[in-house]
Amino acid sequence: MQHLDLEVMENGIRWSRAGETIWLCTVLATYGSSPRVPGSLLVARRDGRCVGSLSGGCVEEDFLSRLQAGEFQKPLQVIRYGESSDDQQRLKLPCGGILEVLIERLPATQDTWQHLSALQAALHGQRWLIREVDLTTGEIGLLPDDPPGSGSSDKERPRVERESENVRIRIGPSLRLVIAGVSPVSVACAEFARTLGFEVVVCDPRAEELEAFPVADVELLPVLPSLYLAGEGCHASTAVVALTHDPRIDDLAMIEALRTPAFYIGVMGSRQTSAARAERLLRSGGLSSEDIARIHMPIGLDIGSKSPAEIALAVMADIVCVYHGKPR
Repeated sequence: MQHLDLEVMENGIRWSRAGETIWLCTVLATYGSSPRVPGSLLVARRDGRCVGSLSGGCVEEDFLSRLQAGEFQKPLQVIRYGESSDDQQRLKLPCGGILEVLIERLPATQDTWQHLSALQAALHGQRWLIREVDLTTGEIGLLPDDPPGSGSSDKERPRVERESENVRIRIGPSLRLVIAGVSPVSVACAEFARTLGFEVVVCDPRAEELEAFPVADVELLPVLPSLYLAGEGCHASTAVVALTHDPRIDDLAMIEALRTPAFYIGVMGSRQTSAARAERLLRSGGLSSEDIARIHMPIGLDIGSKSPAEIALAVMADIVCVYHGKPR
């Protein structure tokens, strides 16, 4: 499964290359309760086809109906949803929330394709960008952004910043979950991660296990997770979890994951098993104490989980917690 923002960019590029004018929408700000955060994207065609999300559905429905009726012909405009009582009744925005949305009309030109392709590359983890939009002139530019770890954490920096009529939108790697090994917990983790919008990759050398993996829209690779991590690597928005209880899979995955900038690395096991694994990795894995400290083991938040679904819930909650910089 691809992250939703990647789907937005790839569909936008495909439609534009096919000669379609597209409308790129970005949530600039939210006030009150909102199901989507600033920086959320949606791309649409004139016929109403769209990919992405701005809200729980009501804003999208209103936007698309107005688009098909011929509105939004300016190169750029900002609209606010939910500001009036009429909006709140008609659109049913949650808890009286307000959304401010940037709508850009992008013609099918080479400049549009190149711009979207640069954003697509950033989402794939190849670079970090700031998309700068002048709301007065409509000029759009791309500036290099500092990668995570070069100063303040990217979780601490707002994704959208606005100064008067100038908007700066950060575009960086999309969330990815690499699952090392198939198990009942792996299945539940993949399901939770899909719901949370992660791109999900499952690696296991046992082809028969992958054939029976029941979760759709997940990339299944019949290779050792360590080989995938060594070859493909991870960007800074990647979480790596080993969930098999098989040290031949889990230990090697941990060793390779520690050579990447993954923001979360965890392996399943009891406290006793985790202590034995730490000793084993220090002794024969060539790892340091600082390396071991990066590994979340036992994995997940301590919620008293027992069943595979409960363990997966604890794992994904921990990943989200760490990603947002919250104390465990």
